[in-house]
Amino acid sequence: MWQNRSWKLLVLLSSSFIFVLMEPNKLMDLNKLKILKTGTTTVGIKVKDGVVLAADRRASAGSFVANKFVRKVLYIAPNIGITTAGSVADLQYIYDILKNLYHYNLITGMRPITIKALATYLANVLSFSKYLPYLVQILIGGVDEQPRLYNLDYLGDITEEDYTATGSGSVEAIGVIEDSYRPDISLDEAADLARRAIFASIKRDPYTGTGVIVAKIMKNGHEEKEYYPEKKI
Repeated sequence: MWQNRSWKLLVLLSSSFIFVLMEPNKLMDLNKLKILKTGTTTVGIKVKDGVVLAADRRASAGSFVANKFVRKVLYIAPNIGITTAGSVADLQYIYDILKNLYHYNLITGMRPITIKALATYLANVLSFSKYLPYLVQILIGGVDEQPRLYNLDYLGDITEEDYTATGSGSVEAIGVIEDSYRPDISLDEAADLARRAIFASIKRDPYTGTGVIVAKIMKNGHEEKEYYPEKKI
């Protein structure tokens, strides 16, 4: 029964996906590898008054721009947001899990779940599934008792950060952030810094593009703005 089937092996390397197709009863020919790269750039910055989350708007599939206006900053609650990078289907599923968990606590009369608890729960889900992983990299940020920012990868690693960048354009973005970040930076300054960091990635990373969504998340809610590079003749 198995002799007549082809197998597909999916390997995750950094922010790119490699699809390896193997014919039955034949050794894998490395010269026949089909590589489909995807990418994005997301940024998170934590300050004393809140958290800034930002992301570009391009969805890529190899060299093809699959969508120019994808939303990569999402909200679990008015004071909690996430940024998304990776497989769209997996990200949509993970987002629904987190949002349902948060609102289940509200509906049942339990206290609102904390940002740390959400991040820990997601880390456990990703770690449990690491041998057949959800192909995601997620930032969770917001304000409950205090501002919080967590970075999670597809294996379930979790770190709390003051600032971070993920995705194919993270190298360009983190350089801009580290050049201007300081511990006493204001929320407005952090929002402008996140915008500039994503714009730097748009200029140099082919998988990052179109524009930037920048969200300022505070204890009583969030404010969001969109920015697009000016066209140069």
